[in-house]
Amino acid sequence: MKVVVVGHGMVGHRFAEALTARDTGRRWQITVLAEEGRPAYDRVRLSAYFDGVSAQELTYDLPDGVDLRLGEPVQSIDRAARKVFTGRGVYEYDALVLATGSSAFVPPITGVDQAGVFVYRTLDDLEAIRDHAQGREVGAVIGGGLLGLEAANALRLLGLRTHVIEFAPRLMPVQVDAAGGAVLRRFVEDLGVRVHLGAGTTAIRQTSPGGRLNLTLSDGAHVPADIVVVAAGIRPRDELARAAGLATGARGGVLVDAGCRTEDPAIYAVGECAAIEGRCYGLVAPGYAMAEVVADRLLGGAAEFPGADTSTKLKLLGVDVASFGDALREDLLDIVYLDPANGRYAKLVLSDDAQTLLGGILVGDASAYPTLRASVGGPLPGHPLALLAGDAAGDVALPAEAQVCSCNAVTQGQVVAAIAEGCTDVAAIKECTRAGTSCGSCVPLLKKILVSNGVAASKALCEHFEYSRAELFDIVRIREIRTFSQLIEEHGRGRGCDVCKPTVASILASLHNDYVLDGEQASLQDTNDHFLANIQRNGTYSVVPRIPGGEITPEKLIVIGEVARDFNLYTKITGGQRIDLLGARVEQLPAIWSRLVAAGFESGHAYGKALRTVKSCVGSTWCRYGVQDSVGLAIELELRYRGLRAPHKLKSAVSGCARECAEARSKDFGIIATDNGWNLYVGGNGGFRPRHADLLASDLPTEELIRVVDRFLMFYIRTADRLQRTAAWIEGLEGGLDYLRAVIVEDSLGIAAELDAMMARHVTSYADEWRATVEDPERLARFVSFVNAPGTPDPTITFVSERGQPVPLVLGARS
Repeated sequence: MKVVVVGHGMVGHRFAEALTARDTGRRWQITVLAEEGRPAYDRVRLSAYFDGVSAQELTYDLPDGVDLRLGEPVQSIDRAARKVFTGRGVYEYDALVLATGSSAFVPPITGVDQAGVFVYRTLDDLEAIRDHAQGREVGAVIGGGLLGLEAANALRLLGLRTHVIEFAPRLMPVQVDAAGGAVLRRFVEDLGVRVHLGAGTTAIRQTSPGGRLNLTLSDGAHVPADIVVVAAGIRPRDELARAAGLATGARGGVLVDAGCRTEDPAIYAVGECAAIEGRCYGLVAPGYAMAEVVADRLLGGAAEFPGADTSTKLKLLGVDVASFGDALREDLLDIVYLDPANGRYAKLVLSDDAQTLLGGILVGDASAYPTLRASVGGPLPGHPLALLAGDAAGDVALPAEAQVCSCNAVTQGQVVAAIAEGCTDVAAIKECTRAGTSCGSCVPLLKKILVSNGVAASKALCEHFEYSRAELFDIVRIREIRTFSQLIEEHGRGRGCDVCKPTVASILASLHNDYVLDGEQASLQDTNDHFLANIQRNGTYSVVPRIPGGEITPEKLIVIGEVARDFNLYTKITGGQRIDLLGARVEQLPAIWSRLVAAGFESGHAYGKALRTVKSCVGSTWCRYGVQDSVGLAIELELRYRGLRAPHKLKSAVSGCARECAEARSKDFGIIATDNGWNLYVGGNGGFRPRHADLLASDLPTEELIRVVDRFLMFYIRTADRLQRTAAWIEGLEGGLDYLRAVIVEDSLGIAAELDAMMARHVTSYADEWRATVEDPERLARFVSFVNAPGTPDPTITFVSERGQPVPLVLGARS
């Protein structure tokens, strides 16, 4: 028998996968007729295209046995003859599945059809937007919903000053309430995006032939733009069904029953073009559910559409936003958590007796989303405030019927059953149940279910490497691997991800100390390492020169002041006894570094997972209580360990006496002078959960102290997990501090010589990254705001003066 699928989007592809997987006897011959000239791709991740993800990486693999015809849209359907007609031929069918999806809704705006106005729907649309944006300055997005904010981020990534125009009184009006919208707006405007709410666009006119466009808003305002993207919603593609005489809904869409069948028993409709009970759904999860229903029906089953889970979790413009259940009901009990200082908003909607969770909204921190969404319709899975604050969401027991993965309708019970059948990691659960294979938001919950069912937590770094970070470190060290490509080819699988790439980059830097932006190394780095500087909230960067031990000459102080003055930088003394210069545009960085390097400064590595500072008091040189030269030791240690890449940042301090003015016990490794030498403390940190360091060794002479610190740092770099601070690392060692002391002081593992040699290689191979950049024209070429306009500064960066210094202009916050 023959089944013809009209459309090869995400849902059409999912139907082909589902039928192929279920039809083991190959009763059905599947032909897919695609309008686009490329195979199905992940539209949920469409905006990743502007983050460097290629079209190939977004494209799905075609199931075996499926006959895919690209660029061959269906033109008409002959229901009586059960045939479809394309421009190239005629296809007979026993069953026809309409998966034509939707098209972008373009409001009836005067001038919306002229050059420079685009929709945001397909990869072809994105390519056209990218091409038109070259050399332009200002963009505007009509629509402030999910797609509109994604389009706004795309324009930002293309280097345009961006406006978002939304007719509703808040952003994402379908998903979040007024308070959540206010928090989201603050995030968006902090990124330099101008938001216009409560205003529609009435006209788009060209100011002059070939010139800039001008958008007229319903409130009388005008917005200039070089490019306009319309992202005001979608409309179901039902024109083919209408022409064939099939019934459609009042608001569009092909009418289908609970089995996704139209009034013609041989024709089904799935996805955004299907109207179940008169309603179309613009989310992928309901479409996938429909695809599974039709696959079951074609093989004799009686599956019915289970209802739509319209929960969503997205990262928009870098902000986590999630909505689930009846999030916007105003007639029910709700509990709200608002933290304006940290940009977090959360709301739980409960039944009148406060016992049943009905829905919720999360903005700023959506870590509790998997657990909360899975608990909708059941008891509240913990104390409300603890759940909203993100403290207890992972420590709850879910009922078997709780839906863990809404995209693929997978329940807690199905995941537990898969574990009982031998699935021992997330990858196996994905393959067995499909949970986590779509948006991926349920993956953290899958890991917790594995642990709660007695499966030891996987040591795998990610799905591309089955090894832990420590094991990968040894593989790279022993086999002398120097590139990520070689490592993943020989010991991993796939292309890598944002977990393994920076982790391997850190390992390579720790072992080889090469320039981190040469060759493929550049593409592996975290955001800050890409430009050897810390990015700030307004898109500028901070410059932090190294000042070992906090000691600086008047001449060097003058140079820092002159650089700050000449480049109009905000200047602040840090808690680590350094001077932070903030507000540098990316194209200014090399010129700033050149001035500093010429004066004897070098990179302070404030941007990297590396040694930051070795803080000190004035010690015995000046202080009447000091018993040792704390400044001299701090300088020696900072110069020894500068540039040392590690699993996480490293901080240190040296105090010249027990009065502890340098606060050494709050550092990863801290040193306090005694009458007989130095006490070494390890495993301290400040931050969210402050911890005092523990005493590792007492009364060490300076030479012995340095040797022990060398081994401590190298053993940490060699064995710690990704992004694990020294405190957590020591707590995780079997035997804790006593074991650590045995290894690095008593050499119980016999690796002390190896650790010593590793540190010696680091010390002798160190080179300043700033100097290496400014002395190489090829390396300098990356430091531009816009690749297609190297001499153009980012026009979205604006400052105002506060207390005599430049600070970022945050739209809506300052005049």
